[in-house]
Amino acid sequence: MQHRSDKQPSLRGAEEPPLVKWLLISIALGFCFVFLLIPLANVFVQALSKGLVYWANALAEPDSLAAIRLTLLVAAISVPLNVLFGLAAAWAIAKFEFPAKTLLITLIDLPFCVSPVVAGLTFVVLFGLQGLLGPWLEAHGLKIIFAVPGIVLASIFVTFPFVARELIPVMQATGSEQEQAALTLGANGWQTFWHVTLPSVKWGLLYGIILCNARAMGEFGAVSVVSGHIAGKTDTMPLRVEKLYNEYDAAAAFAVASLLVLLALFPLAVKILIEWRQGRREV
Repeated sequence: MQHRSDKQPSLRGAEEPPLVKWLLISIALGFCFVFLLIPLANVFVQALSKGLVYWANALAEPDSLAAIRLTLLVAAISVPLNVLFGLAAAWAIAKFEFPAKTLLITLIDLPFCVSPVVAGLTFVVLFGLQGLLGPWLEAHGLKIIFAVPGIVLASIFVTFPFVARELIPVMQATGSEQEQAALTLGANGWQTFWHVTLPSVKWGLLYGIILCNARAMGEFGAVSVVSGHIAGKTDTMPLRVEKLYNEYDAAAAFAVASLLVLLALFPLAVKILIEWRQGRREV
């Protein structure tokens, strides 16, 4: 009996009082409601303020359609490239020891520390007409700044860390025992990666893709510097929103913004659906 009484106070001490628990929950929900849900709801209210027909017509304008196509193109290029890099970098960092490991981790975190505007200026200094490589690019008929390649490079830079940073802790937590067992049983490297490593990190990979996709579509600072704001050619959806708003067409600006929100949230909805279906199978 004495042994039980010694343990009971420690268990009670590990539990938070109900007041503290509900206070923390209320603060978290309050912040989400005030800073996330209300602004998002306001975007759709403003977008539909002149009716659904006006919303559709605003999106059907040639310059808006061009911005939508360019945004989807940039995301379609930058996200897969960052997935490939993130998988390779996370696997190397989590599974191996090598001299430049700390340097690689630092480089992955670099876009978090550098302002997107500074990143865009860096690309201008490198690839602009007056930049280090500008004369050579012009001589060979290659255009990066104020063109789609520059926007893709800027988007890749700002989305660089997301997939790798989601996968590294997941791979470190799973360890390498499963891969070693698969190799011992005769699986080759590709089979081990596809059937052992990838399934164990699929949720981290999916969440990294969601973050990477949302940032690639919504990036403004770096893209604004390298795009040149050429209507119908180098305007992405965030740049189109700014241009419409500055032209005092707030409803059209919010219409494009609402579509941008939907495109960014769509992968998150797919993730929630996949998790829900898997939960039902497990039950």
